[in-house]
Amino acid sequence: MRLGALVSGGKDSVFAVWKMLAAGHDVVCLICLVPKNKESYMFHSINMGLVQDISDASGIPLLYQSTNGVKEKELDDLKSALMDAKSKYGISGICSGAIESEYQKKRVDDACRKCDLQSFSPLWKFDPETLISEMIHSGMEIIFAAVAADGLDEKWLGRQLNADALLDLKRLHELKYVHIAGEGGEFETAVLDAPFFKKKIVPVNTKKYWLKNRGCFRILETRLDDKP
Repeated sequence: MRLGALVSGGKDSVFAVWKMLAAGHDVVCLICLVPKNKESYMFHSINMGLVQDISDASGIPLLYQSTNGVKEKELDDLKSALMDAKSKYGISGICSGAIESEYQKKRVDDACRKCDLQSFSPLWKFDPETLISEMIHSGMEIIFAAVAADGLDEKWLGRQLNADALLDLKRLHELKYVHIAGEGGEFETAVLDAPFFKKKIVPVNTKKYWLKNRGCFRILETRLDDKP
């Protein structure tokens, strides 16, 4: 099936693309909604320029759609983006990286239904530890782009999500109830490589921001390197 993929640049949406490709589907476009409101209920707002890098690295064309990020009204922008993708690329369905958020999944499903598109959520209700482990073992390169939880300090910003980080997340889950996959908003990620990328994204200019108990890792400039 020809699919579009809602992609934010984070681990879940990118891994969902890989899952659908591995299942034999043809992901023909990436769709990114960029919220002007950083407190958007639906869409990420950190390192959104990275999605263009993901498009360039994977060879999958990208559709950008700006949204004011106003609760519920941003869904009109989502439907507009889906209809644009349907018209330009002849897609029959959409995949997203929803794991546990009923709010997000329901609204993506509703938007797809109104656009006469099938909705796929290949990560839905996965065990978080198993999911992160699969991502790591798939060859994805993931870094922490933002943290906002007790136990996640400034040292986590820019850190690679690897086996050691997963062990630390498991400990924080037991001690601080941090969700292993960040589903409570504890952290956000950025993907630099994935199995379907033809090139690897390399940050060449970054900056950390920290305020009291939260912070973000801004990727200001990148380059694409050939993969071995």
